[in-house]
Amino acid sequence: MTISSSTSITSQEEGQGLSINPQALVDCLPALQYRQDTLCIEDVSVDTLVEHYDTPCYVYSKQAILEVYHEYSDSFAALNHQICYAVKANSNLAVLGVLAEAGAGFDIVSAGELSRVLAAGGDPSRVVFSGVGKSLADIRYALETGIACFNVESESELEMIQAVAEQLGVQAAISLRVNPNVDAGTHPYISTGLKDNKFGVAHEKAVEVYQHAASLPNIIIKGIDCHIGSQLTEVAPFLDALDKILELITELKELGIELEHIDLGGGLGVQYIDESPISIKDFAAALLPKLTELNLSVWFEPGRSIVANAGVLLTKVEVLKPTEHKNFAIVDAAMNDLIRPALYQAQMAIIPNVLPTNSMIASNTRTWDIVGAICETGDFLAKDRVLCLAVGDILAITGAGAYGFVMSSNYNTRPRAAEVMVSEEQHQLIRPREDVQELFASERLWEG
Repeated sequence: MTISSSTSITSQEEGQGLSINPQALVDCLPALQYRQDTLCIEDVSVDTLVEHYDTPCYVYSKQAILEVYHEYSDSFAALNHQICYAVKANSNLAVLGVLAEAGAGFDIVSAGELSRVLAAGGDPSRVVFSGVGKSLADIRYALETGIACFNVESESELEMIQAVAEQLGVQAAISLRVNPNVDAGTHPYISTGLKDNKFGVAHEKAVEVYQHAASLPNIIIKGIDCHIGSQLTEVAPFLDALDKILELITELKELGIELEHIDLGGGLGVQYIDESPISIKDFAAALLPKLTELNLSVWFEPGRSIVANAGVLLTKVEVLKPTEHKNFAIVDAAMNDLIRPALYQAQMAIIPNVLPTNSMIASNTRTWDIVGAICETGDFLAKDRVLCLAVGDILAITGAGAYGFVMSSNYNTRPRAAEVMVSEEQHQLIRPREDVQELFASERLWEG
């Protein structure tokens, strides 16, 4: 059965669950397509991937990653710009390597992420170091490596950078991450630009901190930074934050503090099911008039929007458990593999590997909670989904390229999933599935 892409993506009748039109959704996702009613990632069928790598398994489309990266770069081509991929979204070396080869910079939040970038061939001179908890060792490593800039999040951090730079006899390039107190209108756990968030320096104190930074002998002021949150679907919050940053740039200039770049962070949202985020092209068009007047280099730190819809999590239905009150489909992936639904109440699409026939839909469709085998009631991947299921079916959880594997764990002593990259008709294992013995190989029995 092929569903017309002109139909809506979702439907939900009163008292019933959410029904997702898989064909209509796939038509919106560049990495995926149904061929002869069977799901493919680029030119490789899910059947082939499951045969080679089993489930659960994360699969990423190389071409989809590059497509979004180039869309960012092309959309801001009129400006001197740098696209710094936010490593926290997906830090697999293959993903980083693809982006490094394309010329991307990187936004990191730990020394570990910096090590990954270097291992993947990234250029340290295109790395910006964000994050609220940089240690003295982190700062030293970054300075010795030769990163482009620190995004400073506090006065205390500024003093730490000065101290380490003085010890090393170097100049440390910094920008100040300013918290503009702008409501991004997103989930509170991924909102970062409000005054009660832990990130950045308050807008009201920013000029004072910049003046102090200018007095420090081993600090070079390079720019100004702002990141207000994640999964933003409208441009208005970005424009509100930009207006506040522009006020500061003017005030700093009057005080003789000249900047080289403005960093607007990341946070542009993606379509998980039926969201309608602003396109990168329209996002750029809204910002360019104000940015062009600045005559500064412009940096961005996108993460989710580059990799989310380049990836899926493949999982197999192990048990079907209909009950009087709920129908549970127990799959071999769980909250340890993908924690977003449990942590953020995130709604992610789950679509079948093979489109069911009309007769199958009529006889086997129910409303299911898709859950894992972990011993927690909070272990769910989706709730109240209308699906036609049988034991052994393969399902694809879309939008899983960002904050999927990178947030996974070994809870319940579960090995983490394999990771695979696809490019056209080729596929390659980029991280093998963990073995149970590996999980406790470094532990020791008490010998006292």
